[in-house]
Amino acid sequence: MAANPVETAVQPGARKLIHAVCSHDCPDSCGVLVTVDELTGKAVKVQGDPSHPVTRGFLCGKVAKYLDRVYSPDRLLYPMRRKKGIPKGPAGYGAVKGREADAFERISWDQALDEIAAKLTKIAADFGPESVLPYSYAGTIGQLGYGSMDRRFFHRLGASQLARTICAEAGGTALKAVYGVKLGTVPQDFVHAGLVIAWGANIHGNNVHLWPFIEEARRRGARLVVIDPYRTRTAALADEHLAINPGTDTALALGLMHVILSIGLEDHDYVAACTHGFEELRAHALKPEHSPESVAKATGIDAGTIVRLARAYAAAGRNGSSGPAVIRLNYGIQRSENGGTAARAVCMLPLLTGAWKHKGGGLLLSTSGSFPFNDKVLQMPELMLASPLGRAARVVNMSQLGRALTTLGSDATDGPQVKALFVYNSNPAAVAPNQNDVLRGMKRDDLFTVVHEQFFTDTADYADMLLPAPTFLEVKDVQGAYGHLFAQVSNRAIAPLGEARSNVAMFGELARRMGFDEPCFDDREDELIDQALKSENPWFAGITRERLEREGHVPLQMPVDANGDVLPFSTAEWFKTASGRGELLPVPVFAAPTESRANAAKGAYPLEFLPRKADNYMNSTFANIPLHQRMEARTAGVLEMHATDAAAREITTGDAVEVFNSRGSITLRALVNAQVAAGVVAARLDWNKLSANGANVNALTSETLTDIGGGATFYSTLVEVRKGQADIR
Repeated sequence: MAANPVETAVQPGARKLIHAVCSHDCPDSCGVLVTVDELTGKAVKVQGDPSHPVTRGFLCGKVAKYLDRVYSPDRLLYPMRRKKGIPKGPAGYGAVKGREADAFERISWDQALDEIAAKLTKIAADFGPESVLPYSYAGTIGQLGYGSMDRRFFHRLGASQLARTICAEAGGTALKAVYGVKLGTVPQDFVHAGLVIAWGANIHGNNVHLWPFIEEARRRGARLVVIDPYRTRTAALADEHLAINPGTDTALALGLMHVILSIGLEDHDYVAACTHGFEELRAHALKPEHSPESVAKATGIDAGTIVRLARAYAAAGRNGSSGPAVIRLNYGIQRSENGGTAARAVCMLPLLTGAWKHKGGGLLLSTSGSFPFNDKVLQMPELMLASPLGRAARVVNMSQLGRALTTLGSDATDGPQVKALFVYNSNPAAVAPNQNDVLRGMKRDDLFTVVHEQFFTDTADYADMLLPAPTFLEVKDVQGAYGHLFAQVSNRAIAPLGEARSNVAMFGELARRMGFDEPCFDDREDELIDQALKSENPWFAGITRERLEREGHVPLQMPVDANGDVLPFSTAEWFKTASGRGELLPVPVFAAPTESRANAAKGAYPLEFLPRKADNYMNSTFANIPLHQRMEARTAGVLEMHATDAAAREITTGDAVEVFNSRGSITLRALVNAQVAAGVVAARLDWNKLSANGANVNALTSETLTDIGGGATFYSTLVEVRKGQADIR
């Protein structure tokens, strides 16, 4: 009998249980069981799948009440077209909450697809197909929803390609530079660790299924140290919180290396067998500027603490200690101007101590590279050769959408101006940096914008055509994870609400209306899943759609040691770098971000700003759901300040404050507390339309790119704060 049946009768003739997978952008990829009333076809309960070895039967606060989202009265359920004469933006409906639909008129799917096809055809003919820009990210991380039929469609059209860099590219590129593959410590093995370092990782807020394994390790004697400029939920629960200055993680990593190498705490045998470039790194790390005293000045962490942490890190797992050291590195540190180098430097630490040799030791950033899905077959980039271009289209970086919509095309070498924007799986009006330029571009009368969405988001306010999208309960997909090693199938639990259509269905139908006659546009979900799983990689051995449908989740067939344990990078065979070893070159060099306290004295903006993710939202997803808003009420519309910075500006808790820099300003309410250190202020991401002045934290962020991977630099932002005229209540 299958351990995890996909569909089981609960009450014969009345209810059934469907296996699904949460497809929101989270490392956990939870197994979900959906109870469906067979008489009404309605989902009546969602719960965690207790048979899943990592997510183990519980759901995060975001998804535990997921039916509030699925059956929200605010769902976008039908195709809609902007009414003639109605301007783009919230002004189009008078900026009155709940009146967004007043700017649109309902039409049929046939009308919508015919009009979109006609418009895209004309734009491509008049300005070239690269004038069409798709914009999407991880609103769903299922293989089909994230990138399959949509990529085929835009490749065949010859549309601009999108570099999807906004969240994880700098860190992912750094991890691959050091190890050659995005893989890490198995989450279940964290229970064997003696020291857990959460570096830029709010585990309790956005990786909660790792938390029980860490707590078990602590019960066995492990310590949890959090390195983060903000006192997160995880930091508040840790044994020690090191409030590092934003953007100085490279300096701290080099300081730890300096201590480890200066007293010979490295694992000589492992270094010799599994690394490349050690002598160069050693000489670099032992320079005086990487001494604990020098690093303390940059990071704000005192020299004694740096020495103590370095010694504890190197000693963990040796000489009968309670267990090895493991680092849970997350993407917070890579959202800085030198964030790619920072991630690369931290990734080198377990190579020096040989932590990978021990069960529970090493590092975890992402396991996404462990899943050998056949992306080339799913996405078919060769279709670009069949487009009117006959070649690969230009690439536009999604982290510079403001530039793409306002200045791209002004130089002939750039290619054409963007004349059509097709948004799905994302809410760029809220989440993209340099928001004022993004919105200015989206307001253009000559920009044709299509938005495929579940709700009237900030981006939907700028659409010419709105198309209803399903939730993960309403589609079938296959999914890996970036926080564990189990492939899963997510079955459709309920029929799509209203007239919602999946990415696969929508882009397939649109392709036919565009005259694309390739058979691949007729592929449906089961065929696409089979294609995704068609891999020669032995890690996917035995994983088929039929088996996933039968069992729900299936482990990757990873190499194991003599004890049956998966110990990544314990031997040289694991590395996929050019050298075949852990790559320590080029040596990481610390450079303070342009927008940081190191340079604040040179300008008018002295405070480092953290535009944080809310604990109970997923980026901007869930921000409109009343239950989630109540869970986030403490920090809604709030700027968190240290008492020193508040006093210098005569600000007290409850005061209205303006947070501003050369790019824009937002109005918030001050909350003076100890969540941030002096010199740092923080506010959380929200929808624009839910804020006091119709803008969110990204009105302040820039389009500067990271040093590696071309990612967004949200956390390299300087601001000033001044007291407002009246309190916000």
